[in-house]
Amino acid sequence: MIDTLRAAFHQQFGDQEELRYFFAPGRVNLIGEHTDYNGGHVFPCALTLGTYAAGARRSDGRVRMYSLNFEEEGVKEFDLFEIAFSKSDGWANYPKGVFQQFIEAGMDVKEGFDIVYAGNIPNGAGLSSSASIELVTAVLINEWSSFGVTQIDLALLAQRAENEFIGVNCGIMDQFSISLGKDGHAILLNCDTLSFEYSPFRQEGLALVIANTNKKRTLADSKYNERRSECQSALSDLRKELDIGHLCELTEDEFAKHDHLIQDETCRRRARHAITENERTMKAVNFLKDDKMEELGALMKASHLSLKNDYEVTGLELDALAEAAWQHPGAIGSRMTGAGFGGCTVSIVKEELLDSFIEETGAIYQEKTGIQASFYTAGIGGGARELTKEEF
Repeated sequence: MIDTLRAAFHQQFGDQEELRYFFAPGRVNLIGEHTDYNGGHVFPCALTLGTYAAGARRSDGRVRMYSLNFEEEGVKEFDLFEIAFSKSDGWANYPKGVFQQFIEAGMDVKEGFDIVYAGNIPNGAGLSSSASIELVTAVLINEWSSFGVTQIDLALLAQRAENEFIGVNCGIMDQFSISLGKDGHAILLNCDTLSFEYSPFRQEGLALVIANTNKKRTLADSKYNERRSECQSALSDLRKELDIGHLCELTEDEFAKHDHLIQDETCRRRARHAITENERTMKAVNFLKDDKMEELGALMKASHLSLKNDYEVTGLELDALAEAAWQHPGAIGSRMTGAGFGGCTVSIVKEELLDSFIEETGAIYQEKTGIQASFYTAGIGGGARELTKEEF
């Protein structure tokens, strides 16, 4: 990848004596879905797939960017003193938003850059390519300018770029897990307090498989907002007797004693998912620590069923893909991951049965839906960083 980046940089921007290289991974969430905005925990990991960037300083205030993933769009340019969202800039708005956040935070970003990007995150696979390009840009600016911004603050800065510049009301999970990823570890993150801990993930003999339903997620945005509203309604009802700030402050037993306070049955089920999913996530960490992979797999299945029955965000395609995985002897666990209504499943699969898992799961899925799924395997890697010569 470095040779490809270097060649593309020289072709687009000419020779450059000091060229530096950066990487930010994609991410997948093992368990803990729709808990983030309910004050709960998530359990993501950074992947070995991600976004690479080669960058060099300019002597003026211009930034020129080129992506090998969008070669047909050519070079995108903007002035550091006139940064504005432009629909025609497409992918380039993500790095533009990051530059704007550095400047708004009071950091002295005056000199421009020439940057070439290249990513090996599959398009539409739900592995957070947008946050990946945000973080690789943030690390590039931070390292080149020696600002000393911490990895947590880089994540928060990138999240603000997506919230305020792009206009997507995302939570912190994507940017946090990409910024603070650790090789061979998942991250238990409290989305309310940003407290976190690393949990080793034994990868010997196991494969992490992301399967894309290849169903267009037409309902995801509107239904996401609807679910947030239903959870807020449930929280308002519970607050009539309970002093809580978020649904996930309650344990499953506490919820069972007070769920009658929630007037609407649908809102009650939404709250039940958030609270039980938060507990599943906490249990998953302990199972992983104790190398109880079968128990972890059972939690992944329970998570999917809760997302199907209580939260109603799966749909025919995600259910078909997860159910096909559950039938295969190589699958330790499988569940939908992401917002739902299409998108991906994540599965932990025994490596010696990986090929048959992909073949048989894909065949069952296609027979049920008429759609061909896409399968990707990835390792659990480190977070956003400047690449050392040893990594070239």
